[in-house]
Amino acid sequence: MAVTNDLLTDRRVLRHAATLRAAGMDVTLIGRKDLRVRAPRRWRFYAEYNLRLLWRLLGEQCDVVWANDTDTLPACWLAARLRRKCLVMDSHEIFPEVPELVGRNGVKRVWEMFEKLLMPRCDANITVCQSLADYYRQRYGVEMTVVRNVPDCGSRPSDLDHEPQSEDSGVGGQKLKMLLYQGAVNVGRGIDWAIEAVGRLPQCRLVVAGVGDVMEEMQTLAATKPWRDRIVFLGRLLPADLERLTPQASVGLVMLEDRGLNYHYALPNRIGDFVAAGVPMVVSDLPEMAAVVRRFGVGEVMKSGKRRVESEDCFEVQALVEAIERVLAREWSDEDFAEARADMDWNNEKQKLLAVFQKLKVEKTKRQKAKIWYTNFS
Repeated sequence: MAVTNDLLTDRRVLRHAATLRAAGMDVTLIGRKDLRVRAPRRWRFYAEYNLRLLWRLLGEQCDVVWANDTDTLPACWLAARLRRKCLVMDSHEIFPEVPELVGRNGVKRVWEMFEKLLMPRCDANITVCQSLADYYRQRYGVEMTVVRNVPDCGSRPSDLDHEPQSEDSGVGGQKLKMLLYQGAVNVGRGIDWAIEAVGRLPQCRLVVAGVGDVMEEMQTLAATKPWRDRIVFLGRLLPADLERLTPQASVGLVMLEDRGLNYHYALPNRIGDFVAAGVPMVVSDLPEMAAVVRRFGVGEVMKSGKRRVESEDCFEVQALVEAIERVLAREWSDEDFAEARADMDWNNEKQKLLAVFQKLKVEKTKRQKAKIWYTNFS
């Protein structure tokens, strides 16, 4: 499986790998440090990455090549065809619709061309939610198996009542309530909204666990605020450390700006993480994530709108503050998450993943019958 992001913190990839190993398959993980890409993260990066990936795949023995998202598809498709191996395309997003490509129509059309030409020629296609499956079926006539990126709720931390890790005191000397954002610190993730919102929530502190393209920008923004002492950037955490941190939050934040179809139809994995940990969440009013919160009652949906509430503040900041206040005003128990936890459990989803390999007629009784390449370069 080829990925361009950080393999060590990509829980979706690690979860897939663990499932395949448990089914008796030989799974090889190759991190991005194995092949060093010198080009910056623009088109040169992806061109060099795919060339190095193709060379690596042609020199290795495997039965299945797994392309993780469109940015890895050209090399994986060509390697699979030259070696006459099976190819699985696993798309967790609509890559041509990521915020970084909005307005870059030429680059966007190149990736759309790769999708149109290659996705229908894959042996199997996987995605993470029904909205994305519907999109690809309507656009390219591709049928995709939906395998949601959710945790194993049976192995979740047993103690869901940790106190926040801060010794700081809020109003009246009380402990500050943790607002937790976990995930990529990228454009359109609403972290700037959260930084502004903390100024209106003196009983709260914001914890950001992750790194990304706008990390320094968000840190600089936070440093300019009088409430900067109540904003903490933890950087990249290993999955085990994040699993220990998540249950300590009072509110989980899952905000996305409606920038392109990729974010519009997103079902972020942290929704499942918050459900597993018993943490109520605040989410943007976008189809997939709002549907989970409304169906299972595991948090609040931000009110959507475009009007201005103050000369310097956007509507979303006030909507976020109000949603957080609604969550904090309610007493939550572990039973509030039971129905969602039963539905959003990897033990349900992994059967769909394994069924993909059954359709590919991959033997599961011999150790060498399936060698899946997880490759991750930078």
